[in-house]
Amino acid sequence: MDRRVAVAGTGPVSAEAGVAAVRAGGNAVDAAIAAIVAAMSTEPGIVSMLGGAFVSIWPAGGEPEVIDGNVEMPGRGLPTERFGTGLREISTSYGGGLTLYAGHGSVATPGAFAALGMAHERHGRARWADVLAPSVATARDGYAIGGAAASYLAITGDSVFGWDEHTAPLVKRADGSPFAAGEIVTNPDLAATLELIGERGPSDLYTGGLAARIADDSAARGGLVTAADLAAYRAVVRAPLRMRLGDWDVATNPPPSVGGPMLAVMLRELGADRWDWEQVIDVQRRVLAYRHSVHDLSTDLEEDGYALLDLVERHGLAGLPTSSSTANVSAVDSDGTVCAITASSGYGSGATVPGTGMMLNNCLGEPELNRLGLHALTPGTRLASNMAPSVARSGAGAALAIGSPGADRITTALMQVLGRYCHHGDSLQEAIDAPRAHVRILDDGSTRVDHEDDAAISAAVQAMGLPAFAHGPLSMFFGGVGAAARGADGDLVAAGDPRREAATRIG
Repeated sequence: MDRRVAVAGTGPVSAEAGVAAVRAGGNAVDAAIAAIVAAMSTEPGIVSMLGGAFVSIWPAGGEPEVIDGNVEMPGRGLPTERFGTGLREISTSYGGGLTLYAGHGSVATPGAFAALGMAHERHGRARWADVLAPSVATARDGYAIGGAAASYLAITGDSVFGWDEHTAPLVKRADGSPFAAGEIVTNPDLAATLELIGERGPSDLYTGGLAARIADDSAARGGLVTAADLAAYRAVVRAPLRMRLGDWDVATNPPPSVGGPMLAVMLRELGADRWDWEQVIDVQRRVLAYRHSVHDLSTDLEEDGYALLDLVERHGLAGLPTSSSTANVSAVDSDGTVCAITASSGYGSGATVPGTGMMLNNCLGEPELNRLGLHALTPGTRLASNMAPSVARSGAGAALAIGSPGADRITTALMQVLGRYCHHGDSLQEAIDAPRAHVRILDDGSTRVDHEDDAAISAAVQAMGLPAFAHGPLSMFFGGVGAAARGADGDLVAAGDPRREAATRIG
């Protein structure tokens, strides 16, 4: 019997790429890789190839694993005076107001393609070139700008992406105005780059000709990424965090990621006995306050991540002291293999490597991930990450892949969706469509509840006496959860988030 797949992509191009990979002989892992590469190729400003990624896989008949392709602090061999330079401070209105750093000095060593290559090598079934082929064709022939990219570029087109001549054609019309949703854009340089990677493999980005281009551009324009940083980069296979959620065995991103441990603790404390907004907000407030005071200032994220899990296991939340953009795809195939990939290039550095079509990340310039200070880490250190792609199996034989973009809203979005789906029996789409709240810990340690329009959330916030900020209905600020599932009866289901231009396909 031919293998079938359900894909939750970031848009129609992403979802179709996933299905095409399976038609070429692939499985859910190939589908997820194809879908995320398509997103990296067609969503300028939202996500790009030269960022970080985590790949969560639960193969049929095997054990789950997470492949860590997160970004690292660069700068091997550079003189001390280079650190702290090459940055552009930018204030935007995104999310109610955000200050970030762009420019070549904001670029971390990328790891996404190292992780994708390792995932394909360990679990893929299709030819690597066939997995990338849909993205090659789309970049060359043209793609429509999606709603999420258009919305983000309308806010950041000038401030973040307006300064680099190599980026401008990818995000702007000839008159300098940002592309609108639906406009057709081509990126022939990126098509050629992807074709090259299809022939030579991901290693070309780390030790080959593409690596040399990245390092040379960084050196010429004030960045910290060196040839030594790229050559030293390695994706890492990690044992996932495991938790019971009703009938579900859920596996998520382990330390040194921050997102997985925070999600695990929030879901554990949410419980199955009730669902009310005061409980949801209180759990978020306690866990995220702990993160703000400990993890965001940690110099050993792996040690502190496991310490958090042990602390809550022994004492519950009472034991806790208090005080950008990403893309996700999920896929499940008819054999029962599930895969979720979350990738991030931060809010974007605004820079593109000349002649390659590849936009660079600004992960060093993300305020949520760098509270220790800009360029404060030792070269080679993995950065903090909110990403938490998750895979799960139920006792009845169902399988699930799920994840979300959304910076520090990733964990709170997944907490609410998984809580509704696994504990309370909502359908995947109902759980994703439901209104969301997110507790924001401000720089001074105070708390504010960001939320979508919902009378029950507003009443809970008022009863708790907390300040709040309403974002309207179905706001992109609260992530874009995508999920794919195989039922115990073998039926395939995919669900996308109306907050972003998600698309699902079953084929």
